Amino acid sequence: MEKVSIVVPSVQEIAKEALTSIPERYVRPDDERPVLSATTTNEPLPQVPVIDMAKLLSQDLNQSELQTLHHACKHWGFFQLINHGVSGGLVENVKKGVEEFFNLPMEEKNKLRQKEGEAEGYGQIFVVSEEQKLEWADMVYMVTMPPHLRKPHLFPNLPLPFRDNLETYCAEMKKLAIQMVQFMANALRVDPMEIKEQIGEGTLSMRMNYYPPCPQPELVMGLNPHSDGSSLTILLQVNEMQGLQIKKDGIWIPVRPLPNAFVINIGDILEIITNGIYKSIEHRAIVNVDKERLSIATFYNAEPHRNLGPVSSLVTPQNPAMFKTTTVAEYRKGYLSRELRGKSYLDNFKIHNQDENKKVKDT
Repeated sequence: MEKVSIVVPSVQEIAKEALTSIPERYVRPDDERPVLSATTTNEPLPQVPVIDMAKLLSQDLNQSELQTLHHACKHWGFFQLINHGVSGGLVENVKKGVEEFFNLPMEEKNKLRQKEGEAEGYGQIFVVSEEQKLEWADMVYMVTMPPHLRKPHLFPNLPLPFRDNLETYCAEMKKLAIQMVQFMANALRVDPMEIKEQIGEGTLSMRMNYYPPCPQPELVMGLNPHSDGSSLTILLQVNEMQGLQIKKDGIWIPVRPLPNAFVINIGDILEIITNGIYKSIEHRAIVNVDKERLSIATFYNAEPHRNLGPVSSLVTPQNPAMFKTTTVAEYRKGYLSRELRGKSYLDNFKIHNQDENKKVKDT
């Protein structure tokens, strides 16, 4: 039977108590604690690349900006997008709505509570065993587009005007995701229709995150290290607290969100479609002692019935297919039924080349 997330207590409620120590269920073993990577030099850590949408849309500047985008997707898997064209007023209203939602009384939030056996709703996901360590966070996860895929007790139960603002925001996020995938196809010199064939119209889901302050932040994890199971993820930082970190060359690098920018990252599905040229990158969220952190992630997913595998123009004798072909539904079902652990799930779909197989036989 497919495993589904176990319903767990609200961390926001636990954090309201005057805690002197963290409940055992949240305390990580030594090797899983969020020790910040120490760099051997005093040089500042590199920063996630910045892509300017206005340049991508400009006839004169788009070729050089496409190269910058290609480099970001290939070597970082993450970038910040500025001048994205989404209304600043809408973004501010959505941020306000997220903050107000998590400040609602518990009985109001519980109207959106996860139902036993479902991933969507208010709570935590990827909790598959009673022994598993929990994240220091609450979230609301739901499918938002197309509207007929929404659970009737979730989106319609969001308070107004937040629900209406979110409706507009989802439409903007879908438009932006489609545009970005098209730019990525151009950067790869692939016919955008080839990628569209695998994604279709796409579906959207979102996850609102609330990371309460924690008296011992060095013992807990806000969000386990993982790569996203989406095609593309668009993250909006809701308040000024940082916490997102990405793993680059073995070092955890903090992302410092720019004002009026979205943080965008490649998901596993796009890594498969691009035959490993664009990478989904491990990332995590840490928490702090002083203040809560809030964010809202929008996941642009391929339609469930689509076949998923590398597009044919990126498979050549020199670059054979790196991934098996499956369906999007099959991939997502497995992704949502496991604990988040790095990129271990994507690894199951890798085709190991003949040289590796030969090595194994020779040893």
